[in-house]
Amino acid sequence: MIVRNSKCAVLALASLCGAAVVHADVPAAADSKPLDTVVITASPLAHDADDIATIVSTVNRQQILQSGGANLADALANEPGVTGTGFASGASRPVIRGFDANRVRVLENGIGSFDVSDVGPDHGVPIDPLSTDKIEVVRGAATLRYGSQAIGGVVNAINNRVPGELPDKPFNAELTGSYGTNANASEGSALLDVRAGQFAIHADGFDRHTDDYDIPGGTQPNSAFQGDGYSLGSSYFFGDSRVGAGVVHYDSTYGIPSDTTFIDMKQTKEMLRSSFAIGAGALQTLTVEGGHANYEHSEIDPETGEVLSTFKDNEWDVRAEGLFGALGPFSGSAFGLQAQQKDFSALGEGANYLLPTTTKTSAAFAFTEVPFGEAVRLQTGARVESVKIDGTPGSGVATSLDFTPISASVGLVLDADSAVRFGVTLSSAARAPGQTELFARGPHDGPATFETGDPTLGIERANSLEGTMRVRLDRVRIEGSVWGAKFSNYIFGDLTGRTCDDAGNCVVGDANELQELNYTQVDATFYGAEGKATFALYEVTSGKLQAELLADSVRATIDSGGNIPRIPPYRIGGGLHWDGGSIDGGFTLKYSGRQTHVATAETETPGFVSLDAHFGWRPLEAHQGFELALVGRNLTDSVQRNAVALNKDDVIMPGRDLRLIVRATF
Repeated sequence: MIVRNSKCAVLALASLCGAAVVHADVPAAADSKPLDTVVITASPLAHDADDIATIVSTVNRQQILQSGGANLADALANEPGVTGTGFASGASRPVIRGFDANRVRVLENGIGSFDVSDVGPDHGVPIDPLSTDKIEVVRGAATLRYGSQAIGGVVNAINNRVPGELPDKPFNAELTGSYGTNANASEGSALLDVRAGQFAIHADGFDRHTDDYDIPGGTQPNSAFQGDGYSLGSSYFFGDSRVGAGVVHYDSTYGIPSDTTFIDMKQTKEMLRSSFAIGAGALQTLTVEGGHANYEHSEIDPETGEVLSTFKDNEWDVRAEGLFGALGPFSGSAFGLQAQQKDFSALGEGANYLLPTTTKTSAAFAFTEVPFGEAVRLQTGARVESVKIDGTPGSGVATSLDFTPISASVGLVLDADSAVRFGVTLSSAARAPGQTELFARGPHDGPATFETGDPTLGIERANSLEGTMRVRLDRVRIEGSVWGAKFSNYIFGDLTGRTCDDAGNCVVGDANELQELNYTQVDATFYGAEGKATFALYEVTSGKLQAELLADSVRATIDSGGNIPRIPPYRIGGGLHWDGGSIDGGFTLKYSGRQTHVATAETETPGFVSLDAHFGWRPLEAHQGFELALVGRNLTDSVQRNAVALNKDDVIMPGRDLRLIVRATF
């Protein structure tokens, strides 16, 4: 057995970050006050987004429906600092500040997504946006609550599948349907919440179908998607406590545009959510949440119907968190424990790529807040993990590895005055290598790579400094960030420029079908900036006209020379939006820059302009929950390639699309 320990390193570098503006699902009248937003993911303490030192972005239900995509990354496309891997319609994992896979944790109501999307970019996340009420994106200290695999950030899809509140009405429902001209796309969903005494019951279902999508001048082959899912859950409320459980099923079938195969995925997940009002001294609340899932997907040859590979994941995750009130100098604190186990296996050709692995994790974490007068608050967090990974590398010798990542952070929030707020966060975060990085040992047909892991990889550590600035005036809202992170032992898949056959015979050049990719460690530096600003230009009783600007940029280099691969280019954009009682609409024009900072065997990516627009109409004054919307994407029909995608040279992103959406709430 090999044991590796990590000590908290000295913290370094600097940044400035901010939280996204949060909108109500139905635009409020111009004279109404903005809604307070309680952030679920970023802090165990009840907070408005602006009270957190680090950046928090939120996308609401209306924005999710307008995005129209089959994955969470599509719904987050207009959030500064967030992109997607863009590998397939059914497989585009969120990327935060250039970090993906093992550095971004994707959650559903704070519980793991339980999939194999970290094993390969062709593997999707079994959480459909149609089942989601809102999505929170969190960077910085708050990610310590969710594990070392969230070193780059957390994407939390929040829904009511296990009710967290007792409804104030006996019956709430939502029906949606839409049709898109690109790919003959159709989708629909139904959500139902019922109150029966002290029980809250939730049920939902969705279905979506697209053909191969259109691109400028043609069609992207093998890009179709079909998915459906449903859930049933209930919670019982007694006093200020609740206990609830739910079951979720997800199915999808989607093509790999850079290959000829398609993936047939299914997952069944059980979830538990409970909160108990303790009221014993400083201990106020005890929350226990967890889940378990059986996941499976098969990679199939469409011509013969033969199953080439099958990937399976049997996984569970449980967290217990105690919330404390004022205790000494602390105004609030939370202490928690977490345990996870992931049993992965691959059959057929997949066994040549990665043999079965088991990952066991246990952790303790803490989050506290100390006020210094009315204007200054100190927020601190820490996490200690024990990670054990069993697998078999290319040597064929079964190997057991132990890691102890230790992470800590300190954040400071300063109210300069009633309109301006600053935040600074200093953190040192560590993560253990993932199963693929350690034990990959052969051909992976989906991304067309021949991958070799390294069982001698050590713990990766990121020392970072991040700051935020927020300006909140009557007609102006601004948040911006600059940030930096210094990595020691950064792990990445390094394309060598050689190509290989299925047996691992590799040559210089492109004579073979598989790109050689070796997992390695280097010291690296990441830095960037992101921001968003909203200006109220015209305001009357019936609504208001706003201008919005957004931008982001990331740079990532290897300290010994060269660039980290698959990093998004800078983006800049803006638009105008009208929010009214019965009509809203607007447009966003964005430019994604040319990516010239490329790594070995990586090509440059051209820049492009994208124009999106939407128009919404609520024709029934007495029933504002009924809405018709027309949404346009890539109205310029520009050729767009995703610099983050491993298959960007073979795949063009969707061309012009017009989508009609009908939504009714009761």
